[in-house]
Amino acid sequence: MSKENSEIIKDYQKKIRLIKKYNKLYYNDDSPLVSDSEYDKLKKETIDLEDNNKFLRKFGSVKNIVGAKLSNKFKKIKHTKPMLSLSNAFNKEDMLNFLKKINNYLNNKAESNFELFSEPKIDGISASLIYENGILIKGVSRGDGETGEDILQNLMTINEIPKNIQDDDVPKVLEVRGEVYIGKKDFRVIKDNFANPRNAAGGSLRQKNPKDTAKIPLKFFAHGFGVINPMIFKTQSEFIDKINQWGFSTNPNNQVVNGLDEIEKQHKLIDETRSSLDYDIDGLVYKVNNIELQTRLGNTSSSPRWAIAYKFSSEKATTKIKDIVIQVGRTGAITPVAKVEPVTVGGVVVSNATLHNEDEIHR
Repeated sequence: MSKENSEIIKDYQKKIRLIKKYNKLYYNDDSPLVSDSEYDKLKKETIDLEDNNKFLRKFGSVKNIVGAKLSNKFKKIKHTKPMLSLSNAFNKEDMLNFLKKINNYLNNKAESNFELFSEPKIDGISASLIYENGILIKGVSRGDGETGEDILQNLMTINEIPKNIQDDDVPKVLEVRGEVYIGKKDFRVIKDNFANPRNAAGGSLRQKNPKDTAKIPLKFFAHGFGVINPMIFKTQSEFIDKINQWGFSTNPNNQVVNGLDEIEKQHKLIDETRSSLDYDIDGLVYKVNNIELQTRLGNTSSSPRWAIAYKFSSEKATTKIKDIVIQVGRTGAITPVAKVEPVTVGGVVVSNATLHNEDEIHR
């Protein structure tokens, strides 16, 4: 093995270890160590490394890592249909490639536009609700995508989750998926007890005693489905409209779009107004609206081919510098570090910031 390949393997394995570490902190401990944008950057670097060096595949694939290994705190339940992660897009070209791949997979000779359903990507805790004959019988966390944790009693404390759907149209089996979150205004009341809203939502859902969960003002946005039998919906938008009638909260910023221009327009609009929303989002999810096409497109081992998360640019925040200290690394390199008033950025509380520009340090 060449020295160059050896260094690539070492770098790849280091990145995989970091991703698994960050996943555990994010999914199991509800205590993210890095911002969403930093995590996305690391994952993209790792995927690029893997795609450009096929010999790395024998070490496993970062594309197959979903969620984190489950703890023993709750009973485990296998998902009837896996809760996969989403692939990411970061710019217009990525979205163009997403649309092209769909056309190629469907063997469309001429590139055709098709309806996409867009929805804000909530920074919350994924959960799956299973109803039989309209009665809520199971509530499961994402877990590792294949198996989740039984958190039904905690989910039942959330007022926005219907416990009994009374409508003749309700399928015999209905699995509704969505995000549990805490609104920014509600979080301000309890912020002394938690690092950030997602930490509060995750920690509350993992309480052994549902009475403790009930003390936290959790909310739920429904956005998708797992198993539905019989399938009575033709489009994603029809499904969302119907479950909204059945008492589920769905996002008012959901929208059907068609073509790249409308995608860009919607993405820019929500990006510019996201700071005014009462919940954290880090992008928009675009799904092929036609459910029959979703089925034809299917999934890869880790993500659906018919959906993608179009991320926003890095979140920014303003704070005050309290002090500047000098850190000396192992190699003797000197790095100035700003001690700042703690501020939440991308779901992480930041209290230190590395400084690189001498003019800015003086300013």
